[in-house]
Amino acid sequence: MPDDYPEFRLGTVLATSFTATLTERAGDPVERIPTPGRLVDWLDVSGLAVTACTAAQFDRARELREAIHTAATAAALDAAPPAPAVEIINRCSAAGNASARLTPEGNHRWELTAESDVDDALGVIAADAIGILSGARDGRLALCASPTCRAAFFDTSRSRSRRWCEMNTCGNREKKARFNAHRRPSGAADRAARK
Repeated sequence: MPDDYPEFRLGTVLATSFTATLTERAGDPVERIPTPGRLVDWLDVSGLAVTACTAAQFDRARELREAIHTAATAAALDAAPPAPAVEIINRCSAAGNASARLTPEGNHRWELTAESDVDDALGVIAADAIGILSGARDGRLALCASPTCRAAFFDTSRSRSRRWCEMNTCGNREKKARFNAHRRPSGAADRAARK
């Protein structure tokens, strides 16, 4: 993967990891899949390897990503998902062709074939979104507390009280900003006293 692209934010939930390919939505947006090739890279590291992506498939992928984000945001705010988002998610789920597999460890895994394409991978992502949006999976949808991020994430912590999409990025940045904000007033007063 080229070094000039931002790193992927990979979580344990496929659908919300996919929405995290566009971050800082309420600030200066960071697009992590700006090209069809970069989408292929993301699908590969997410266990949904495909060989190529057309411009039309790339457009459908971005449309699905935004539909999942819109529906997840609504769910996190205890609102019904907007009908257009539901339609897109359902359409992508129905268009995909993948097999659910049980691993020897007892885990669920999606399997694409050598002939699978981006639409099949999008079907898997849409099916995962349906699982978290419908409440079929144990956890809750929440929005990142960072005012510039506001990413939707699936909280599976024991207390269901996670505040940040990722502690290593948004959480640390916000905690650092709070720490620095508390230090500034006393530092400013010290400088004023010295003058």
